[in-house]
Amino acid sequence: QVRLVESGGGSVQAGGSLRLSCAVSGLAFSSHVLGWFRQSPGREREFVAAINRRGDDTYLAVAVEGRFTISRDIAKNTFYLQMRRLEPEDSAIYYCVAKHGVLREIVEASYNYWGPGTQVTVFP
Repeated sequence: QVRLVESGGGSVQAGGSLRLSCAVSGLAFSSHVLGWFRQSPGREREFVAAINRRGDDTYLAVAVEGRFTISRDIAKNTFYLQMRRLEPEDSAIYYCVAKHGVLREIVEASYNYWGPGTQVTVFP
């Protein structure tokens, strides 16, 4: 059974940093694209970042490019979203996700597996 669980969410002041973690079980990193989506109140859920099956290529949304990075640790069965220079607009529930598909396909429905989400709040 595949299970994804996020941790590391919380509250931070604008300009600060947070690192989200996603602990994974029942899924091989070598055969899945891993990623993050987010959703804030009144807005559609949106793609944030993804890392490919080999772990040597990443794809980030324009809104977070240069501020967020995605990485993974196979030995720990965990992948991460490092968020820097956070802005109030980054406040959202963040979901870790996984799929068999293509890295740059960012359609929500293309992702098979989802964590329950973790809240990130950025204060002005």
